[in-house]
Amino acid sequence: MSNLNPQMLNLFLITWALFAGLLMTRIGNIFRLPDVTAYLVVGVIIGPSVLGRLGIQGLGFVNYEEVEQLNIISDVALGFIAFSIGNEFKIKSLEKIGKQAVIIAIMEATCASVLVDIVLLVLHFTFPNLVSIPMVLTLGAIAAATAPAATIMVIKQYKAKGKVTEILLPVVALDDAICLMIFAVSFGVAQSMVSGTTNIINLMVEPLMQISVSLLVGSIAAVVLTYLEKYFKSNSNRLILIIGTIILTVGFAKITFKLGAFSGSFSPLLVCMMLGTIFCNICPLADDLMERADFWCKPILVLFFVLSGAELNLDVFKNPIVVMVGLVYVFTRSLGKYLGARVSATMVGSAEEVKKYLGITLLPQAGVALGMSALAFQLMNNNDGLLVRNITLFGVLLYELLGPTFTKIALIKSGDIKEIKEDKKKHIFKGIFK
Repeated sequence: MSNLNPQMLNLFLITWALFAGLLMTRIGNIFRLPDVTAYLVVGVIIGPSVLGRLGIQGLGFVNYEEVEQLNIISDVALGFIAFSIGNEFKIKSLEKIGKQAVIIAIMEATCASVLVDIVLLVLHFTFPNLVSIPMVLTLGAIAAATAPAATIMVIKQYKAKGKVTEILLPVVALDDAICLMIFAVSFGVAQSMVSGTTNIINLMVEPLMQISVSLLVGSIAAVVLTYLEKYFKSNSNRLILIIGTIILTVGFAKITFKLGAFSGSFSPLLVCMMLGTIFCNICPLADDLMERADFWCKPILVLFFVLSGAELNLDVFKNPIVVMVGLVYVFTRSLGKYLGARVSATMVGSAEEVKKYLGITLLPQAGVALGMSALAFQLMNNNDGLLVRNITLFGVLLYELLGPTFTKIALIKSGDIKEIKEDKKKHIFKGIFK
């Protein structure tokens, strides 16, 4: 298929990704794996790291540029995921768990960041040439991030409902804003150590501006959407309006803004999350319309996870430093997320199921972490920036492939997933989380 023009190639790759993802779910069912893991695995297989190495155009993604050309699909999918998360912030729910969610989100993100900092600092002083202090601070900040997409897919696939799911969704949503603050401060300090200068005002104000402006834009979009819904009587037309608004909001979030001496960019996750939050609270038809939107966007989510898998570069396993530090990072971050969630859930008097299993569901890590590592790669010196990016990629690879299964098991153990009859003799993760 070497004669395919770029447009035909993109269409073929999109079709191939959909069919391959669908087929892989049948194989994944044999091993009782969540669909999202199947999508990620098949993405790796058809990506540049496996089939792409054959160099046969159309059989897989020959290079990462072909994957990047379809990034608009991933952006739109994240917009729908964030919009769906916003639906969990209904006023009635917030009155019940709002305070708990805020405290738990702050604690689990901060604990993961601090624990990674401490352990990697010990590693630095033990082996000074292995990791630098700016690297330590940057990786610690990245550790705070949790990817909502994989978690949401597991919840939707198995129709999870219960005490853990109830607190999980708002915690994951708040995690993005908290992570932005932690990264801004930690990475700012790391940069100042390299350059010898720092601007405390910029460190604190810019992330606050990004969060505030993102939430403001999302709120305005929600008010406009609710107002326009009144002029359409058909649910189909209303659904078209919602889908168009989400896509428009994702596009708008790509714009950079400048306010006085400060400039920055919007957070697409926060903008679309706020769109969903305000819309579900002020539109009388929100529940029915958001349910319809969920059905519509399933193929886009399949593409999102297959493309996410294709972006994962298996070459990171070739560098022993990346593997060694990456394993330390993965284990320490996982422990930090679990302990932070458990301690904070105990502090706020959460149910026993929440204390035991919430931290396990917070392990997946992807888009936000990769975005921050890409920024670090651009702004740090070549060696440190490259190591930070590859260590983060190593962690994302493990977290994305294993995290959804751990989330599924935790939700089964907590009782939030009740429909599945687990065959303990055949389950490949038998014995975990007893």
